[in-house]
Order: sequence, then structure tokens, then C-alpha cells
Amino acid sequence: MSLKIILADDHTVVRHGVSSLLRSLFEDLEIKTSQDFTELIPLLHEFDAQILLLDINISGGNSIAMIDKVRKANPKIYILMFSAYEESNYALRYIHAGANGFLSKEASEEEIAKAINTLLKTGKYISNIVKEKILENVLQNAPMDPLEVLSIREIEVADLLIKGLGVLEISNQLNIQTTTVSTYKNRIFEKLKITNIVSLVEIFNIYRN
Repeated sequence: MSLKIILADDHTVVRHGVSSLLRSLFEDLEIKTSQDFTELIPLLHEFDAQILLLDINISGGNSIAMIDKVRKANPKIYILMFSAYEESNYALRYIHAGANGFLSKEASEEEIAKAINTLLKTGKYISNIVKEKILENVLQNAPMDPLEVLSIREIEVADLLIKGLGVLEISNQLNIQTTTVSTYKNRIFEKLKITNIVSLVEIFNIYRN
């Protein structure tokens, strides 16, 4: 029986490179690719693959809601999230939502082969980094969703920062002092362990449906 894999990624270089790598790792392999999430759904119906390598930030998807949509199209497929994002920040959220594993785009050939073989044998793949994060969360009783640490007001400020508003504009809109806005902004960054708006946008994209 041949191994059937779907690779969903909106970067042409990634699709070609990973497809070539997978063919070198697995002899009897059939692989189909999708460049966006909209294109992926009918492919899931047409091609009975065992594994889906799904880019966490794919065009047309880019949210946790992708997992349910994939499951409706193919309930049996193993979903391996494939991302350049740091595993410790994003893996648990997707695994908790029903993905079978999380693989970094920086993974070595050996780890990619191990991830796929482990999925086929056990139905799950958890890297050492993710295992450590799970243990850390259990020991510290940390929230699965990092946004849970933000207050309602901090969420409001974060939403406006993401929309591109500056400190003065947020001050006027929320009717609070500019110094208060700056304090909220610093507190948000500190709680989420980030240093810029780009990272804030990425976190909200992942953890908000």
C-alpha cells in the first residue's frame, strides 16, 4: 500500500522542496499539493491521503478553525501542522483542537521522516519541545491559550493595536490617558513575551478563531 500525503502550503518553493524531500525519504509515495485552504477542501474529498501536512498560516485558512473543516472533509486523515512559528508558542493550541502533531519547517530530514513514521504507527507526533511545554503547563497550571492571561481592557487595547491605531488614537477611542495606553501596551507585550506588533498579530491570528 502506497503512502499518500497532501501538502498544503501557499509558498511554491516550500511545496516543491518538501515534495522532493518526501519522495527521497519514502519510495512508494503519492503526494498532492494545495496552494491555499480553499483548494485543499475538495482535494481532501478526492484524494484519500493518510497524512496532511498543513501550513499553519496558509492563505484562506490561518486559524484554528481549519482543523474542524479538515475533519469534516476527511475524518480519518492525520493532520500534521507544518510551520515556521516556534513550536512552544503554537503547537499545543492546534494539538488541543485536534491536530495529530506539529512539525517545524526547520526540522531536519531525520525528524521529518520520524514524524511521518510515528504518525503512521501511533496516530500522533509530539516533538521533545512540545513534550516539555506540556509538562511545563501541567506543572505550572498554565493556560493553553496565552491570550487568557490578558484582561478585558488589555484585549481591547491589543485589538486596536492590531488594527494599526497609535497610542494617541487608542487614547481618544477608549477615553483614557496616553500614558495608560502605553502601560497597557507594555503589559500586553510582557505577558505574551513579545516585543513587536507583528508578533502580536501572529498570536491573535492563531489563538482567535
